[in-house]
Amino acid sequence: MKFGVVVFPGSNCDHDVYHVIRHVMEESVVYLWHKDTDLQNVDAVILPGGFSYGDYLRAGAIARFSPIMQEVVNFANDGGLVLGICNGFQVLTEVGLLPGALTSNDHTRFVCKTVHLRTENVDTPFTSEYEQGQVIALPVAHAEGRYYADTETLNLLHQENRIIFRYSDPDGNLTEESNPNGSLKNIAGICNKEGNVLGMMPHPERACENILGLTDGLAMFHSLIDNRVMA
Repeated sequence: MKFGVVVFPGSNCDHDVYHVIRHVMEESVVYLWHKDTDLQNVDAVILPGGFSYGDYLRAGAIARFSPIMQEVVNFANDGGLVLGICNGFQVLTEVGLLPGALTSNDHTRFVCKTVHLRTENVDTPFTSEYEQGQVIALPVAHAEGRYYADTETLNLLHQENRIIFRYSDPDGNLTEESNPNGSLKNIAGICNKEGNVLGMMPHPERACENILGLTDGLAMFHSLIDNRVMA
C-alpha cells in the first residue's frame, strides 16, 4: 500500500507519520509538498499534525488554500482514504471535507498528555482492527482541539454513526474530567458520511512502538492496510 504524507510549512509530525509507515509498518510512503498538484498514485493521504503556516488566522485556515488540498479534496470525493491528525483534522474542517470546527481549548491552555478514547465505530477503513467500545490510549498535543458544531450537525453525526472516537476515562465512561479540551459530546474524531475521511485530534502515530510505552495506534495503520488488501 502506498501512503502520501502532506507537508505544509509548519508541519512537525510529518516525519513521525513517515517513520511509522516506512519503518514500523514497512509500507511504501512519499512526502507530498503543499505546492504539489500530483498525489503520485497513493492509496491513502495523511495530513499530519503541526502548525501549518504558523496557524495564523486560525488553525488550518491558510493550509486549505494550498494547491495540494484541491487534489486531496478530489481524491476524497472519488473515495480515496484521507486521515487528518490534529492539525490535519483542523485542515479537513476548514476545507469542508468534515463538518464543524476545532476551537480553542476551553481552559485556553496548550494540552500535551496521554488521554483515553472510547472507540465508537469499528465499521470504517480506519478502525476495523479495533473492537466496538474498546478504550485505547493515545497522546494529544494541541491548543485548538475543542470540537464544536451546531446541534443539527451533532445530531446528524450521531444518527449516521460518524463519531468514531470520544474522550473517556480508562473504563470507557464519558466524563467531563476525561475531556482534555471541552469538545462537545466528548468528540475526539469523526468521519464523513461515506466513511473514507477521518479527522481526529489524538496522535495514533505516536503510539506505535513499545519503546514509546504506547502501541494502541498500530491498529489504525493495520486497519488501513488490511482494508486496502481486502479491497
